[in-house]
Amino acid sequence: MKKLLLSMATVPLIIGGLSVSASAADNGLNILNDIKVKGEIRPRFETAEVSNNGKDKANALTARTTLSITGTLFDVKNLTTTVGIASVNNFGYTKYNSTSNGHTQYDVIVDPQQAMISEASVDYKTGKTALHAGRSHVNLDNQRFIGTVGWRQMERSYDSVYVADNSVENLNLLAAWVYGFQGVKEQAEAIDTNTVLLHLDYKVMDELSITAYDYMIANTHDTMGIALSGKVSAAGAKINYRAEYAVQKDATMKIHTQTPTTGKASANYMNIDVSANINGLLAGVNYEVLSGAKGSDTTFTPTLGTNHKFNGWADVFYVASNPSGGLKDANIHLGYKAKGFGKFVVFYHDFKADTDMAATSGNTDDLGSEIDAVYVNKISAVKNLKGLVKYAQYSAGKATGYTNDKKVAWLMLDYKFSVK
Repeated sequence: MKKLLLSMATVPLIIGGLSVSASAADNGLNILNDIKVKGEIRPRFETAEVSNNGKDKANALTARTTLSITGTLFDVKNLTTTVGIASVNNFGYTKYNSTSNGHTQYDVIVDPQQAMISEASVDYKTGKTALHAGRSHVNLDNQRFIGTVGWRQMERSYDSVYVADNSVENLNLLAAWVYGFQGVKEQAEAIDTNTVLLHLDYKVMDELSITAYDYMIANTHDTMGIALSGKVSAAGAKINYRAEYAVQKDATMKIHTQTPTTGKASANYMNIDVSANINGLLAGVNYEVLSGAKGSDTTFTPTLGTNHKFNGWADVFYVASNPSGGLKDANIHLGYKAKGFGKFVVFYHDFKADTDMAATSGNTDDLGSEIDAVYVNKISAVKNLKGLVKYAQYSAGKATGYTNDKKVAWLMLDYKFSVK
């Protein structure tokens, strides 16, 4: 609660401003004007089934509803404030284990019924420098290490203070202190943290951007890395690439009220990704390595990432369940997109343990494979409405802990609106 109160303290006059139509009538001072309203309604049916685990198949019918209001504060140019709320409703349909509803006889679908204040912040921009304080959504780069987990119905929000600057042409700098975060799973209040995020991105040319970062997550680890990315046109193809390397070391930041994580952090990460669009035909290859534990060292773990985007949509390797031997994910995708047709993509993943580290239990590095598919398109009858069908099928490997097949399917609508 104290973290939410700290975020809310940055917008002490918003509610009062709205109650008088954003105007102080006696002196003509506008408390809040140039109001913009954004919202989303996202109903979804999800089914998940893990073979031979003694659980019943899970089915969840949920809907995400969000609403946010942004306006200029006190008629001060470039001073804005935002307040947003988000809720997830399951309509009384609870035949799934949300991880907090106690229905452990079913397989897991992490979409508990809940509501929270998703945004409560003040922002000020002077020249090419932006200042921010309060609760908001934060996504950095491809969201591998810092993200909101937007696929889950309750998106993660960060309580932070940050400064972002692009005074130097093509150079973007970010320094943030994160003092709490909340969302995804049901929580009574924001998780206390003392995390520092440092991020630099320099665009040399369209074909090359250099990104460097240091994400100091309190009591957990520091993740330091560098990435090269860009866009290249060749022989009628539009090619995107990303090459990245990162290491994890002992945590610099501490939370004095908590006991630091045991074990010495010493892990590394590598990612090579190339994708192409040739007149709507989509193709790509990716190879990602998260190193495994060795001795007292820890497994490489993307603690605050949007991890559903990576290593298969069945979420078999979603953070906490990462194998102690690490993970090598070699995957390819093929698809097609065009106006009117929408977008259809199929992925294939081959999973192995990191062979440079100790093999996983069972004396094998076979962690299985997965096929994923998604089709998304606009529904022309309703403006701003999209439909999505998505499927993930994980085929078990031989390593202990990874010998159960898993199937997950989604059917979803997504409607977004904005009013100025």
